[in-house]
Amino acid sequence: MLRSEGRSTLGFAAPRQYPINAMTIPAKYENGVFRPLEDVAMKEGTLVEVYVPTESEPARRRRSIKDLPFYGMWADRDDIADGVSYVNTLRNNPRG
Repeated sequence: MLRSEGRSTLGFAAPRQYPINAMTIPAKYENGVFRPLEDVAMKEGTLVEVYVPTESEPARRRRSIKDLPFYGMWADRDDIADGVSYVNTLRNNPRG
């Protein structure tokens, strides 16, 4: 099952529209051939479509907790010095 409206000449999903079972395989391009940098569990002769990101496309990185809107929302509170001491206080006296 493909999640795509457009098709390539091979009938695979258009770039950025991957099949549900898509894989990302690190590879090096040498002498006109993409060589995987790790073992690939795939049947010999399987047709694949290679997507090469442009240099202007930023690398994906995990979203930092600091990027979330609630980060630092209790920064001005005096009763919570830090998360660890606050949790320890709750554990010692759970009903306050």
